[in-house]
Amino acid sequence: MAQESAFGSLKQFLVGKPIPSHLAHHERLSKTTGLAVLSSDALSSVAYATEEIVRTLMLAGAAALSLSIPIGAVIVTLLLIVAFSYRQTIHAYPGGGGAYIVAKENLGVGAGLVAGSALLVDYVMTVAVSIAAGVAALISAFPQLQGERVVLGLAFIAVIAVGNLRGLRESGRIFAAPTYFFLACLMTLIAVGAFRVLTGGVTAVSVAGTPTHSGVATLTTFLILRAFANGCTAMTGVEAVSNGVPAFKPPEAKNAAATLVIMAFLCATLFMSITLLAHAYRVVPLEESVTGYETVVSQLARGVFGGRGVPYYAVQAATMLILVLAANTAYQDFPRLASILARDRYLPRQFMNQGDRLAFSNGIVVLSLLAGMLIMAFGGDTHALIPLYMVGVFISFSLSQGGMVVRWHR
Repeated sequence: MAQESAFGSLKQFLVGKPIPSHLAHHERLSKTTGLAVLSSDALSSVAYATEEIVRTLMLAGAAALSLSIPIGAVIVTLLLIVAFSYRQTIHAYPGGGGAYIVAKENLGVGAGLVAGSALLVDYVMTVAVSIAAGVAALISAFPQLQGERVVLGLAFIAVIAVGNLRGLRESGRIFAAPTYFFLACLMTLIAVGAFRVLTGGVTAVSVAGTPTHSGVATLTTFLILRAFANGCTAMTGVEAVSNGVPAFKPPEAKNAAATLVIMAFLCATLFMSITLLAHAYRVVPLEESVTGYETVVSQLARGVFGGRGVPYYAVQAATMLILVLAANTAYQDFPRLASILARDRYLPRQFMNQGDRLAFSNGIVVLSLLAGMLIMAFGGDTHALIPLYMVGVFISFSLSQGGMVVRWHR
């Protein structure tokens, strides 16, 4: 009894006091909080999407980096199309579930399960990639932490898991400030960088490391398509709002749709601006080494602000926070989707259980364990994780859009 009492006290300290079920409606998200909680994944992807494009193009030589601009423009167009389609999905399926529900009802149970499985894998990858990229941003500012990459990643996962176990409303409060801090810092970086470009005050960023291999491949259509595919990481998280419609305050569908539109235009603006500035400042991707590593955003901030001053560290801190907390999008949607699959008897019924704080605790714990295993298996390397990331994203996109087309025809 004493042991159970001690465990209960520890649980209440970490998770908080139980919330009665009849107060669940008070745990809903407003548009402001919903943008922070459900859009952090999509917004944060701009921190590494441009880098994945230039890293691939660099294989054909520095001259090929100019292609990053048209590739970025195509990705932005595709992002807005997909976001518009998911806006229609929100109104058609206000109960949430996203690609799983759409594919199941319009393409059959098999397609629905494939879409649901792809989404679950995508959410696990979202946590692993976002955490790894957040640690990379931290290491860019403090190279001496390079050897602690995996430990830092696991620590961040633990913090986010505890935050979500405390329930929706409190996680919204925790994650809202870093999201808006990131938006303010990136907008400032873009404004100052654009001003210097327009006034002719741009100088190439000094290379503080070893550039990635250059000129080792021929610039082929396949290489351009590979750069496009890697850059499409900018689209990850677009579906999160449509999956989490029930988490919004009434009217749920209207609030979710408005949040999705705002998110899409913010993502498009940030991603294209970073891509244009990276080309203007001649930023090149660097190799990772035991002595440290610097991301493209870090180099750009250093070039725009003229060194590692307060503005530079503010951008790095904001980038690290948004990337680490971007995993929160998966923590909102993985447990909810798992509960829907459990309701349909495709996953263990334990995923339907809500904890003391009205969160799907079992889903949160399983997601944390799986993401932690990936961080350890890949040594926290963002570039090694991203190719796995894209599979789940595009399978769910394709099945969801296909399902909506069938629905329209009906």
